[in-house]
Amino acid sequence: MTQFRGLAPGMLVAPQIAPEDIAAAKAVGVGLIINNRPDGESPDQPDGSTIEAAARAAGIAYRAIPVSGMMVGESQVAAMRDALDSAEGPVLAYCRSGTRSTLLWSLAKASRGEEPDAIARAAAAAGYDIAPIRSMLDDLAARAAGDMP
Repeated sequence: MTQFRGLAPGMLVAPQIAPEDIAAAKAVGVGLIINNRPDGESPDQPDGSTIEAAARAAGIAYRAIPVSGMMVGESQVAAMRDALDSAEGPVLAYCRSGTRSTLLWSLAKASRGEEPDAIARAAAAAGYDIAPIRSMLDDLAARAAGDMP
């Protein structure tokens, strides 16, 4: 079974999940699964449609917001923010290792004006380093606060 890591209350991340992991997600109350991994990235990964079908069969909502490599765009940040805002219950986001999901969550939170140091501490407590996107976090948080155009 894949290990889920808590980033914040109601927010979990994980490496690649399998259909068998859906029951564990349901057991901890997950209401939305977000797939941040593009299909076909690795020959051994299940297709998103397989995870989606298992999630929906368990009564869990599903959204795909794929991120290739570490290239995160504004549309992906907005989609993640919208998914988090509309989730009913805890969210589980996954990718190959959990890193892209953590980075995207971090950027979505900063775009809502959350404090970058607090975001970085939460990610670090879950075992993820967001240093590669720290300047983006700072910019998004400053923009949300009205300190930047």
